[in-house]
Amino acid sequence: MLAAAACWAMPAHAAGAQTFASRCAMCHQANGAGLPGQFPRLKGRMGAIAASKEGRAYLIKVVLFGMFGPIEVDGKRISGMMPALGSMSDQDVADTLNFAVMLEKPKKAVASFTAGEVKAARAAGSLTAAGVAKARAAAAARGAIP
Repeated sequence: MLAAAACWAMPAHAAGAQTFASRCAMCHQANGAGLPGQFPRLKGRMGAIAASKEGRAYLIKVVLFGMFGPIEVDGKRISGMMPALGSMSDQDVADTLNFAVMLEKPKKAVASFTAGEVKAARAAGSLTAAGVAKARAAAAARGAIP
């Protein structure tokens, strides 16, 4: 039974890795370390963000709708732009987020993102990149985003 479960998980991991490599690694780097001052690190942060409902919603929104403007990560200001990747399928978004969470094993178990979760966020309505930045600022102020 475990072997069958492992086989089912492999394609999603592979798909997430492939999409991350082609869509995310140029800015966030293949290992998720980011580029200081330009693009935030994902490694070691994604699990903490994905651990809360508000953080999960933010991660999905930032992939779907993009974001621009200054943010603070690790005590340093970053001014950059995340392009909207809403043309990706719901499954591709979920797989990519799951891969990014696992760049460094989270300290606490995190539920996997699902295509249904992404579909629901997409159906809730489109945001502008500035709207996502406002949502991020509010979530960060409440501690949902480290």
